[in-house]
Amino acid sequence: MDSIYRKLADTLLPWYRKNARALPWRQDTEPYHVWLSEIMLQQTRVEAVRAYYLRFLEQFPSIHALAKAPESQLFKLWEGLGYYNRARNLQKAARVIETQYGGHFPNQYENIRALPGIGPYTAGAIASICFNQPYAAVDGNVLRIITRMTENDAPIDQTKTKAEIAAQLEKVYPKNDCGQFTQALMELGATVCTPKSPTCTVCPANDFCRAHANGTALQYPFKQPKKDKRSEDRTVFLLQYEDKYALTKRTESGLLSGLWQLPNVTGKMDAEQVLYTADTFGVEPIELYRELHRSHIFTHIKWQMTCYHILCAKAPSDFTWATAQEIQTAYALPTAFRMFFEFNHKTNQTKAINE
Repeated sequence: MDSIYRKLADTLLPWYRKNARALPWRQDTEPYHVWLSEIMLQQTRVEAVRAYYLRFLEQFPSIHALAKAPESQLFKLWEGLGYYNRARNLQKAARVIETQYGGHFPNQYENIRALPGIGPYTAGAIASICFNQPYAAVDGNVLRIITRMTENDAPIDQTKTKAEIAAQLEKVYPKNDCGQFTQALMELGATVCTPKSPTCTVCPANDFCRAHANGTALQYPFKQPKKDKRSEDRTVFLLQYEDKYALTKRTESGLLSGLWQLPNVTGKMDAEQVLYTADTFGVEPIELYRELHRSHIFTHIKWQMTCYHILCAKAPSDFTWATAQEIQTAYALPTAFRMFFEFNHKTNQTKAINE
């Protein structure tokens, strides 16, 4: 098995230099840029991240700018990427870098790993790419490559498996090309050794990949069976007074903590219950205008959502009332709620044009 790891290190570097995609965060090895891209890329497609990455750096070109940014602006730039704790931890870490390291990104793995929101994978990526240190960045792509090449059936969702693979990789990291080796592994997993349709015939490592030799690539990696997500019914209120819509803020703890939302309650209500509840809000409902059904999946829970668009006669101060333009530019709505607002807004625009 050791020989497979050594061959991989020798083979991937020349392949990567010829085949690496031109990505905006690969233009330099500035730690802030690499860090930001790795956080954004967690559970998010490369093509989706490109525009977010460039917009983010335009607004916050430095760690100092990120550290002092208003949270509302930060969340608005993050809107649509999901997992908002990533953005919150980015700012927390920026402030730690400002106070503890004088605004300079720490260059030791242990110090990088200690920053808020940075786990072993991100710390390994930064340490290797930015500081040429032999620390592996073991994510799903790397786990897939290694378990296929070695026909390793250890569950990849176990911390022990990740740690063992990282330790084996770090033994063969090329002394002067740590960053390129890390990126070559990422690139191979993203473009060749893909989950469902690996292109083994063009893989630079197919001569020594056991799964390719035995036709078992699609059997790897192995994961433990996932528990079913808990399902929860929610009723959402899209309350409209003249050209403004009601918003509230979620609590500072729990799911989507501290973010803006449409008013909502746990459970599924019928139209009569919805109008009664809206009346208790003090909005004096005039008309139940539209009913929409959607679902939204989080890491551990699935929301089954019913949204009622209600035209109102009053705009009580218990809510924040904002126009469509203000919501689009100033208020960060998580996707779970934004999809109802966007559907309604687009539908109303279409009606206005047709009229």
